[in-house]
Amino acid sequence: MPKLKDGFKGQRAIIIPSFIIGNAKREALGNLLCITDIGFYPTASHHYRERSAEQATENVLIYCVRGEGWYRIRNREFTVSQNQFFIIPEHEAHAYGCNENNPWSIYWIHFTGDMAPFYISGFDTPSYAAPAIGNLKSRQLELFEEIYRTLDNGFSHNNIMYANTTLFHFLGLLKYSRLYIENNEEKQQLDVVDLSIRYMQENLAQHLSLKQIASEVNLSVSYFSNLFLKKTGFSPLQYLNMMRIRKACQYLDNSNLKINQIAPLVGIDDNFYFSRLFSKIMGITPSQYRADKKG
Repeated sequence: MPKLKDGFKGQRAIIIPSFIIGNAKREALGNLLCITDIGFYPTASHHYRERSAEQATENVLIYCVRGEGWYRIRNREFTVSQNQFFIIPEHEAHAYGCNENNPWSIYWIHFTGDMAPFYISGFDTPSYAAPAIGNLKSRQLELFEEIYRTLDNGFSHNNIMYANTTLFHFLGLLKYSRLYIENNEEKQQLDVVDLSIRYMQENLAQHLSLKQIASEVNLSVSYFSNLFLKKTGFSPLQYLNMMRIRKACQYLDNSNLKINQIAPLVGIDDNFYFSRLFSKIMGITPSQYRADKKG
């Protein structure tokens, strides 16, 4: 099988110049944690890396979001699957690569610093990260993207310091998220409601069913409905309808669209039903609402 070190369609990578890293390490923050490289390799067929102990001058974090891969360290080999990550300590000989039948997609960061041993302890074996739900990224991956965007905007002093500060948060979430979930199970379950509301907000123009919304957060309809009612005081569909009407009010206030044009924009094709629902929630018809002077 061919082995590639790089060159994957859609890949992203930022290698920070050594003199920028040197400047960062001269400050207390950069000396504690300092990013040297960061990237994302999607469907990385034939991906392979091998380094001797002398070549391994940074800690290497790899977060697999799809597919499978493997890595070898201290004469042991591990397999890595979706939603798992591992960290190879600096000065450790190692090798890693994709599963040729199901190539991994990976986020990766190389970093150094005096605080690194604290954050990487125990992660030389595959560990699970908090998963993404539906089409929403996990908080860890949101932070990764924040770091990447910052560095992609240039290597100014402030950008480097902000990226390194965000790395503390990123590694802290990886280290403590599982413990947080275990010790705060009920709170975590209720947070699923917030994710479902975000999903509704992003899809107001779509015909959403209760089953669709529950499936986006990987819960049964009945369990999801109970959680939602407990947190908001409304059923999911009642809440969705209120969101639809609130959006309709914005269109009525800020556009010249006709009422029959607004209804489908908030996911309601039946104009009569739209007017009845609007009147039920707002207490007046859409036309009366538009005519009412506000502010």
